[in-house]
Amino acid sequence: MLRSLDIRDMLIIEHLALEFQPGLNVLTGETGAGKSILLDSLGFVLGWRGRAELVRKGAAQGEVQAVFELPPEHPARAVLHEAGLPDEDDLILRRVNARDGRKTAWANDRRCSGDVLRRLAATLVELHGQHDDRGLLNPKGHRDLLDVYGGLAPMRAQVRQVWRRAQERRKSLAEAQTALQTVREEEEFLRHSVAELDALDPQPGEEAELDKNRRLMQGAERIREDIAKAQEAISDGAEARAGDALRWLEAVNDKAEGQLDGAIAALGRALVELDEAGAGVAACLARLSFSPLELETTEERLFAIRALARKHNVLPDDLAGFAAELRAKLDALDQGDAELGALEADLAQAEAAYAKAADKLGAARIKAAKRLDKAVTAELAPLKMDRAVFTTEIAATEPGPSGQDEVIFTVATNPGAPSGPLAKIASGGELSRFLLALKVCLTGAESGLTLIFDEIDRGVGGATADAVGRRLMQLAQSGQVLVVTHSPQVAARGAHHWVVEKRVEKEQALTSVTHLSQKDRIDEIARMLSGDKITDQARAAAEVLMAG
Repeated sequence: MLRSLDIRDMLIIEHLALEFQPGLNVLTGETGAGKSILLDSLGFVLGWRGRAELVRKGAAQGEVQAVFELPPEHPARAVLHEAGLPDEDDLILRRVNARDGRKTAWANDRRCSGDVLRRLAATLVELHGQHDDRGLLNPKGHRDLLDVYGGLAPMRAQVRQVWRRAQERRKSLAEAQTALQTVREEEEFLRHSVAELDALDPQPGEEAELDKNRRLMQGAERIREDIAKAQEAISDGAEARAGDALRWLEAVNDKAEGQLDGAIAALGRALVELDEAGAGVAACLARLSFSPLELETTEERLFAIRALARKHNVLPDDLAGFAAELRAKLDALDQGDAELGALEADLAQAEAAYAKAADKLGAARIKAAKRLDKAVTAELAPLKMDRAVFTTEIAATEPGPSGQDEVIFTVATNPGAPSGPLAKIASGGELSRFLLALKVCLTGAESGLTLIFDEIDRGVGGATADAVGRRLMQLAQSGQVLVVTHSPQVAARGAHHWVVEKRVEKEQALTSVTHLSQKDRIDEIARMLSGDKITDQARAAAEVLMAG
């Protein structure tokens, strides 16, 4: 519900602070007093596109603030949460228009974009007028309105679910077909490469080991002679002499009174180390013993591994993993037709489920359309349009997440006349009454919206205007309705009444808005009945209207 609207320096408004109430809120005033400016200002703070020049002459900027009361489950809360904005019971929207045209907006004191404002506005306010293209006149929203009227949300959710499932199956099949086609195009290459890799069977780390062995064999002849000399020196020279020295010292140690103990122990350790050194040198000599054929074989395998790695643009150690990937592609190719068949079966099943759910939703829409047509027709008679025909047309359209039906509200204003879209067939006054009748029937479908009717009673009077007023009052019983009107019959039904007036101060036009007491309401409605001169008869007629 719109609780308050504060406007500063917008067009001919210097400052207005309005407090609105639940029920039917009526705004009246002379033509040109500024009633439409109030709606322009509200539309500005809601992010709607409107007039380019909004800042009052002489002011640096214009500013509008609107406060909405949000029930716990109001859909605006979801928009706030998605946008990362504070979610509170009072939603405070503020927007500033600078003189240079720059616009800045806030929601609950946090900066936000115009797109966020418009998404919030869609959950807060619905404007209806003769030139409104956002609400009931927009055919793009007719299917949604019919679904909500018919209580078809569960069916529609089911259709959306099976549509999503079918889309996922369709995507999986397309990806599998593309992958299989790609593999088929390179089948010859894959089979040749796998055979080549399997024949060589390279292992991780093998290339480094082969390279090391190759370098050892290439340098073996240069170092083997010196290593052999070292082995001879250790075995026949150093080790033998150290052994002799140890025997000689041990033979005289008992006569040396312990002075040779350290030397004997050191020679013992030295003999152990010499033995280990000799074994290591012998092992190295054994490894350096090879035939030229062994070097040739090692080089051939090393070069083959490196050539395959270059050919497939991978590291030598990655060849084994690469071979596994190619085998997996071949396996997929060999099993591809079977997998495609399974995916095609899954898709056919999903499409059948979608068609069944969409057909069920379509049948329910036809039933809901008949109920809506009957309800709107019943509302048209009191509005002096009993000869008009309202029809909800349902036609087949491209399948989608909301089904496979196109819904358009059409009218024929006279029997035998062709029907067509609301905005194209009905005249101004007829259109207003059609919109009102339709809104009365759809009102139960809305959740927490403030409904605004801008001169929807234009072109009607007398009993028809009275019927319009009664239906507006009916709409307001379960929520909040704001109506801008020139009709005394409509104004008389208001629970709260404001009069919009224009005055001139210092050669500048300014708009003011006054909340009327019960007595002032009688005078205002009497003025609307009789003109500038308010007579006792006009006051009496006003009281009769208000009492009715």
